Amino acid sequence: MSTAAKQKAKAAGIRLDDDLDDSPSEPVAPRTAPGQLIGLQGRVHSQQAEIDKLKKALEQRAPGKIPLSKLHEVPGRRRRLAPAEYAELKANLAAYPLAQPITVRERPDGDYDIIAGHNRASAYRELGRTEIDGIVLDIDASMVEYAAFFSNLLSPTLSDFEKFWGFKSLQDSTGITKEELAKAAGISDSHVGRIMKFDLLPDECKELLSTRPERLGSNAAEQMAKAVSEGRQEKVKAAIERLISDDGFTQAQAVAATRPAKPTQTAHQPLVVKRGARKICQISARNGVVGVAFSGNEASETEQWAERIHAFIEAELNKH
Repeated sequence: MSTAAKQKAKAAGIRLDDDLDDSPSEPVAPRTAPGQLIGLQGRVHSQQAEIDKLKKALEQRAPGKIPLSKLHEVPGRRRRLAPAEYAELKANLAAYPLAQPITVRERPDGDYDIIAGHNRASAYRELGRTEIDGIVLDIDASMVEYAAFFSNLLSPTLSDFEKFWGFKSLQDSTGITKEELAKAAGISDSHVGRIMKFDLLPDECKELLSTRPERLGSNAAEQMAKAVSEGRQEKVKAAIERLISDDGFTQAQAVAATRPAKPTQTAHQPLVVKRGARKICQISARNGVVGVAFSGNEASETEQWAERIHAFIEAELNKH
């Protein structure tokens, strides 16, 4: 039996509709619209139940050798790596065994579509390898995006922006809610909400970030999204453009560059009261404070002048 056939036999046990309890389950009513429930192999389950099964399937992995010649890349599914990151991955795979098998789904022609692991497969090809460790998932087409996302979610280097794209893709394709995403991913609702703030950035910014997703975290993205909502979209675009092109430009600096400009304060010359050539006092006004500084003999009469100023202000107010 070929390694691919052996792998297929092992994967036969990783079916997502295998319940421990054979008793029929009650259908789950749609929460928002019929399209928001995923039917898997003819059985009616909630999205969350299917996700839980998928995560268990990924944990019960049974890797086998898969010929690289039988692997096909699905457009738009490959995780983008910076050239330095890809070079590091390739060097690591050249020196050490594959730590995380790729995941695939069998095609009708007997070949395989890659679910997760496009970069690993590409690096193996460049290294002259002919086979790679992989897991064949026997899953419905509606669950492929879930499998791709949760396989990559296990990577500690997955950036917040890439998590956003994964969440966004799942929401667009399945209608899953933010709360369900949080539960499935094992993170808090607030964390998911913060990650989804990327969606509030201008499309041009998201295009730029897709080339270097590691450059902006969710905390900074949340602050930039606030700047966009307050009308500073052009500042956000300029900051992200520089963040992508200038490695010396930090996230903190990028966020600071999107803040509103401080209002310029007009410098007012103090008013001087004189008696002849002698200076009596100087009056200044700044930030809502009026200051009167007396000179010479008048300085000993500040309390009396304070009373006079008070009386003058009262009298002016009484006129209105």
